[in-house]
Amino acid sequence: MINKSRIVRIVKTKQETPTIKSLFFQDDEASKSKPGQFLMIWIPGIDEIPMSVSNINPPRITVKRVGKGTEALSSLEKNDEIGIKGPYGNGFTITGQKVLVVGGGVGVAALLPLVKLLIKENKETTVIIGAKTKQELLFKREIEKLVGKDQLMICTDDGSAGLKMMASDLATHIVEKNSYDQIYTCGPEKMIYKIFELAEKKGTPLQAALERYMKCGFGLCGSCGIGHLLVCKDGPVLDSQSLEKVKEEFGKLRRGPSGEFEKI
Repeated sequence: MINKSRIVRIVKTKQETPTIKSLFFQDDEASKSKPGQFLMIWIPGIDEIPMSVSNINPPRITVKRVGKGTEALSSLEKNDEIGIKGPYGNGFTITGQKVLVVGGGVGVAALLPLVKLLIKENKETTVIIGAKTKQELLFKREIEKLVGKDQLMICTDDGSAGLKMMASDLATHIVEKNSYDQIYTCGPEKMIYKIFELAEKKGTPLQAALERYMKCGFGLCGSCGIGHLLVCKDGPVLDSQSLEKVKEEFGKLRRGPSGEFEKI
């Protein structure tokens, strides 16, 4: 376990959408990340926050502006410095031959390295990505190059691109017509919960990358708890069996900065 921050310099930035930005840097440990793992990112003088690895080599994190820490991280440019810890947690496990990948919003960032690995291992891969609007669709071109137009399905809340529906609703339509050996997903937890229910109904194994409030990233603070599990240590990728055991909180409740439960 690596608990000391490594100071790295940002070598490139890219504005992916109006609210989402990618930061590239060089770091040997981050380059050993597995799809689904995360890094703890220290923004000097501001905060330390968990970020999924959206590209492994070179390492990249992709951040959406939602609060003080992400706002500060999004404002950084080439040659600025950040602190890195990790990679932490358990990533995705490649299993089965015919798989479905479902991403919502910035959750697509955690799934992109997985899609690259699935294609590398010659898995029959179908991908669904969803966003609120066309402008907020993340990594559409990269994923399309990997899986082809026919295997990428798009939906938006307002219908400005693809089908006008939620990613979980599109997944329901797809899974009702096709059988898959494995479903992978990441995005808003309510979306993940609906896909979990779908997978349970169909008897299809599921792996989901969850996002919870984290202070430490390696199991000391307990702020990322879900039932008896810690997302930072037991996840962030959890399978169907693990999620079944925490259904009393999964998709319903999470702990906020104060440690108290709040509705999702």
